[in-house]
Amino acid sequence: MTQPSTPSRTPPHLAIWPKRLPRTLRLPETSLWFNLEVSARRFPDKPAYLFFGQPLTFASLLAQAEALAGWLQAHGVKKGERVAVFMQNCPQFVVAVHAVLRADAVVVPVNPMNKADELGHYITDPGTRMFLTTADLAATVAEANGRLPAHQQLAHIVATRFTDAMPATLDDGETPAPAILQWLQADPALPAATNSTGVTRWTEAIAAGHRPGPHTAEPDDLALLPYTSGTTGLPKGCMHTHRTLMHNVMAGGIWGFSTSEAISLGVVPMFHITGFIYGCLASVAGGTTTVILPRWDRELAGRLIARHRVTHWTCIPTMIIDLFGSPNYARFDLSSLKYLSGGGAAMPQAVAQRLIDEFGITFAEGYGLTETAAPTHSNPPERAKLQCLGIPVIGTDSRIIDPDTLNELPIGEAGEIVSSGPQVFKGYWGHPGATKAAFIELDGKTFFRTGDLGRMDEEGYFFITDRLKRMINASGYKVWPSEVELLLFKCPLVQEACVISARDAYRGETVKAVIVLRAEHRATAKPEDIVAWAREHMAAYKVPKLVEFVDALPKSGSGKVMWRLLQEKEAQA
Repeated sequence: MTQPSTPSRTPPHLAIWPKRLPRTLRLPETSLWFNLEVSARRFPDKPAYLFFGQPLTFASLLAQAEALAGWLQAHGVKKGERVAVFMQNCPQFVVAVHAVLRADAVVVPVNPMNKADELGHYITDPGTRMFLTTADLAATVAEANGRLPAHQQLAHIVATRFTDAMPATLDDGETPAPAILQWLQADPALPAATNSTGVTRWTEAIAAGHRPGPHTAEPDDLALLPYTSGTTGLPKGCMHTHRTLMHNVMAGGIWGFSTSEAISLGVVPMFHITGFIYGCLASVAGGTTTVILPRWDRELAGRLIARHRVTHWTCIPTMIIDLFGSPNYARFDLSSLKYLSGGGAAMPQAVAQRLIDEFGITFAEGYGLTETAAPTHSNPPERAKLQCLGIPVIGTDSRIIDPDTLNELPIGEAGEIVSSGPQVFKGYWGHPGATKAAFIELDGKTFFRTGDLGRMDEEGYFFITDRLKRMINASGYKVWPSEVELLLFKCPLVQEACVISARDAYRGETVKAVIVLRAEHRATAKPEDIVAWAREHMAAYKVPKLVEFVDALPKSGSGKVMWRLLQEKEAQA
């Protein structure tokens, strides 16, 4: 590790630190599984989750997780072995996670959008023993598994149906869009078992009645291996222990005014680190109720917030943007919401201002990575700044450094964000070189290099500039795509925008904007209208020289705009 000289100083955000918040936490010396045991003892008959109106109580969640843990151990899963959870949001996802933890094993959450060509990596790289999935994805798992040598194949695939956790009849207010409902109610046949890999129905595994052995996991044992794509190579697994996850599980409720009476909307994908922490772990630890959506459906989301009097919603800004695009959004009753937060992409200031003006809600933006178990930064809800990452959360030290010299930079100057805290991961699975490169030492503490560029203001609030590798160099002028995107959101013609670089014979690179127009302007707007507006609202070197209209921007399963796909397409063109 490199030890550059850094000035000693008191972090400026401590001067505005909310008096209600502790600066550090003493974490429980227990595993994450113990959180479920406590909540089930406290609130046995309370709904931990609601799925289209069907409750899953804490007592039932505990019983199902123990039964599945017993089945896993009976079929060979041992302490420290990896078990994949490959599902969209549903109660079974939460049962699966806690069953794996109860069995002293390691959860590998996998994006359910992955196809067979991509899925093999999540079997071979972590040495996954079993896949817990849904019936609609079981064939994809089997296809990927069948392409592997026998010695690398899974021992078992366990598949559930969404209807296993749904009521027999849906209430009108709980009914999703027809295409989503058809998908939820489908019951495809499971793939056949092979000599190497068994296939079992979820309900049969639960009903088998196996009892797990003693729970022996300790706080520093490996608990989670989520994969992150990074900028190069195949996705890498981020090693999180019970302790690294426990910090944000416990700190989140304190930060966001959550009590056991809170009701959350669980729509951020649980395979993603934010949904995993808040929708799967923190909700259980806090004894709260979560209303689950398996896929984003803006009309259903609006109805469910009103019907169940949702108080807390962790979301992605694109969801808010889409909600505003609904013809019914003005009629959605959001008055029960107390805490609206999120991250993954910067919230456009124009959109955040509409939330304040039309609903009286301040969006508390946060920031974190898979490597940091979600947040390292968040806006205190009572003192949030718009279009801002917030301040370092409880127990976290963050700095801005020069990415080349690694020296700490003064307030206001842009550089790389680095963070140190109890939520930081232990390294990349099987990649010691990448692990070593990801950390530096400052003032005797180990900091994780995020690869994101940002700046800090005089009060200690952080503002993101962009990914380290995404900057556009136009004739020597540095253009940060996210800055241009946030400006374009203010244009009355623009619903969504993604900015990428394009080749330019004169400037080397130039700015290209890929735009989704607002519905009322799609028949009349022209690319030159966007350029003309941009010339009036941003510096000349930031103005998009190229504008492309599209019907939709590509998004990941977690809702982030996949700018790399657009950039690669542009490079090929």
